[in-house]
Amino acid sequence: DGFVADALHAGGQLRPDILRDLDLGRHGLPASVAEPLISMLPDGRQLRLSADDDGETLASIRALSPTDAARWPDFVAFMREATAFLDEAYRTPMPRLPHVSWSEGAPLAKLALRLRKLGPRDMFRVIRMLPMSSLELTEEWFESDAVRAAIGAVAVHNSTLGPMSAGSGYTLMHNWLNRGGPGHRRVPGGVGRIAVALIAALKSNGGQVRTSEPVARIVTDDQRARGVRLESGEEIAASIVISGADPRHTLLDLVGAPDLPPEFVWATQSIKMRGSVAKVHLLTDGAHGLPSGTLVVAPSVRYVERAYDAAKYGQTSLEPYLEITANDKVVSIHFQFAPYALRGAEWSQERSVLERVAIDTAASVLPQLKSSIREIRSLTPLDLETTYGLTEGDLNHGQLILDQMLFMRPMPGWSTHKTPIDNLYLCGAGVHGGGGISGAAGRNAAKAVLKGT
Repeated sequence: DGFVADALHAGGQLRPDILRDLDLGRHGLPASVAEPLISMLPDGRQLRLSADDDGETLASIRALSPTDAARWPDFVAFMREATAFLDEAYRTPMPRLPHVSWSEGAPLAKLALRLRKLGPRDMFRVIRMLPMSSLELTEEWFESDAVRAAIGAVAVHNSTLGPMSAGSGYTLMHNWLNRGGPGHRRVPGGVGRIAVALIAALKSNGGQVRTSEPVARIVTDDQRARGVRLESGEEIAASIVISGADPRHTLLDLVGAPDLPPEFVWATQSIKMRGSVAKVHLLTDGAHGLPSGTLVVAPSVRYVERAYDAAKYGQTSLEPYLEITANDKVVSIHFQFAPYALRGAEWSQERSVLERVAIDTAASVLPQLKSSIREIRSLTPLDLETTYGLTEGDLNHGQLILDQMLFMRPMPGWSTHKTPIDNLYLCGAGVHGGGGISGAAGRNAAKAVLKGT
């Protein structure tokens, strides 16, 4: 009969001002629930991490290292300061460098003041964290490899990076912000509840939604967006077009290179995607033995780094980093690393390998899992591209790396949500503030549209 499972792993954390402005609670969106991260260790123990200084978390860490347990509250406090600054940075309109007007410079000055208010110690800690690897960062805080690995898993989630990669300190800050801590936030009823609430909010303001009618082309005339053409051939006129698709798909496929400046086309083609996430969904009889929370298979830093090594060489990791969650009888496995571009293989052949490795690895920490499985469905990076329109299966619409962040996202000189096509704006995860379900990129784009009109 089949089953329903979230394609995405978690609901993220929509910013409070967005929830308030759109009144999403009134439109049926329940409050998200913070869950702990539970790392399964080889000796059968579980490491529990939470942003709350609760007794379970501290006792769990203390069993590995009393020193680390004593430092955990300070680390959480620092991450709270760091992510608050990053959130402010994501709210700040980025200028089109190198030409910065006075109006663009004022918000940057305010952001710099916000950084300075952290105080000398935390200000430099935040600045240093951005280019650091998560391993380098956690080595300064903790002595337990298991604690470092669990935090490293948060850092590399949805990214083609390892915990030893430069810049994974930034992705740790980003993911911690979107989660509100090391564990995910769950939306009761599934991630789809967010879309349902957004649609209700749109309709309450006179908007319309049309599904199963893909856009084939953004219609332009004299370097100005005039509307969209559907695959059916129908054209819908519009004075403003806002695209939530990834920048490369929007600009190269829906607009087309002939209508764009050559230098801009080259920059768009150079956006790094590199999707390496796969999903395996299991319908079980309910006796899977999965505890409440986000279960992680990342027992050591070297384990996670080796999983990433496979992706560098175009191979599916045979010892993957997994995140495992359950919604009643449906178990969802987030699998890293499974590169979009395989070397010497095709995903039509590799799918069975992906499913076998995912289930075997999950069963190594959940002995009851295999006997409970009734049905298997998987999403490869290629499936994410063909089914959901994610170029190269990149869930972030472009890698979250140092040369694709802030004023360089999606590319240098184009961080204002505008494009060379007048009245065409970008609002998806691939632009400034994006990456994960937070609403920040869409909020920023809406403000840019209002300012432009």
